[in-house]
Amino acid sequence: MSPSSSAGIAPTSSFGLLRQPREVLYGAGQRAALAPMVLALGNQVVLVTDERMAGDPFFNDVVVALRRRGARVTVFDQVTPDLPVGDVDAAVAHVRSSEASDPEVVVGIGGGSCIDLAKVLALVLRHGGSPRDYYGEFAVPGPTIPVVAVPTTAGTGSEVTPVAVLSDPEAVMKVGISSPYLIPHTAVIDPVLTGSCPSGLSAASGADALSHLVESFTAIRHEPTSELYQERVFVGKGALTDAYARYGLELVGRSLRTCVHTGGEGPHRDDMAMAALCGGFALGTAGTAVAHAFQYPIGALTHTAHGVGVGCLLPYAMAFNAEARPEETSEIGRLLGAGENVTPQGAVRAVADLLSDIGIPATLADLGVTYDQLDEIAENGLRARRLVQNNPVPLGAVEARELVELAFTGKLP
Repeated sequence: MSPSSSAGIAPTSSFGLLRQPREVLYGAGQRAALAPMVLALGNQVVLVTDERMAGDPFFNDVVVALRRRGARVTVFDQVTPDLPVGDVDAAVAHVRSSEASDPEVVVGIGGGSCIDLAKVLALVLRHGGSPRDYYGEFAVPGPTIPVVAVPTTAGTGSEVTPVAVLSDPEAVMKVGISSPYLIPHTAVIDPVLTGSCPSGLSAASGADALSHLVESFTAIRHEPTSELYQERVFVGKGALTDAYARYGLELVGRSLRTCVHTGGEGPHRDDMAMAALCGGFALGTAGTAVAHAFQYPIGALTHTAHGVGVGCLLPYAMAFNAEARPEETSEIGRLLGAGENVTPQGAVRAVADLLSDIGIPATLADLGVTYDQLDEIAENGLRARRLVQNNPVPLGAVEARELVELAFTGKLP
């Protein structure tokens, strides 16, 4: 007798996989637990952040709390947007000449670039070489130095994902390092830390979270072989990641506009911090798709903030994929508050309207892309193979060019 029949539960063909940190601590005020959580992992600590966050009283409190408990602390506070690969080299050199030259734990505090640098720094300090040695999937040879991630924006979900994204001038566009070993050991998410985000940052990070939720929910569905999790870091949509995506989309529909237009602290910040976390959980296993693939070359050409770029592309990607994911697309509209009987086309329009309401540009032309750059964008977007292969609709050169032209002209099918 099978376990399912003995329990009176019908057999299911659902597939699910989750790759997550060992500990996730969430809630207002939980930042106070950071120092003891860090010291449980080691006494030599590297803190990674940017110049703005380094001047925040919270960051100073963390440094003081660690040192009072006897930790040897090194601070690297020179992270820059889009994480140039040179930032990693500078951080490695700084740490190796510091008092915590043999760190036992690396703490990333800030937005996605700060947390991604913490991940890659922990990798290079443990395994040597250059970040370029680890581009792609499954190139990390083993565990890194433990990372504790503390996000101060509600968007990237990097605090729980197995990927770090860098800008590399030798690669023309952004590149990724993807490995389960990159998942932070611990994530501490305190929504109060996002309360000072200005409206533009709230919009960009919120659009990023929305794109993670949508693309993971509509991603390809692979044949669930027992080898799938070993063959791919990102295995496509599944029952477990769908649950996170649904919850996150409902929260975005409820609170993203308020975060952008009202700001300050409050329940809307709690909702969006949780939505970003759900997006990280979903994309960290399911993966993202073509909106992210084409943002890589667009970001390199226009220096557009990542969330703004993927937000601009998202409605066109949804429309392109709607025929393959009609039920999921309609459900996205319902979860965002577009009504119980919304069609896939209506859901695409609801997403486009939401993004417009928070100030995300509607076309690639609005981002500064010129028509003569479309061929280059289409060609380079296809080079992001792990993202293109995660799309529910196969994409070749013709389809890629068609998609970027639609996003340039603003014509939603």
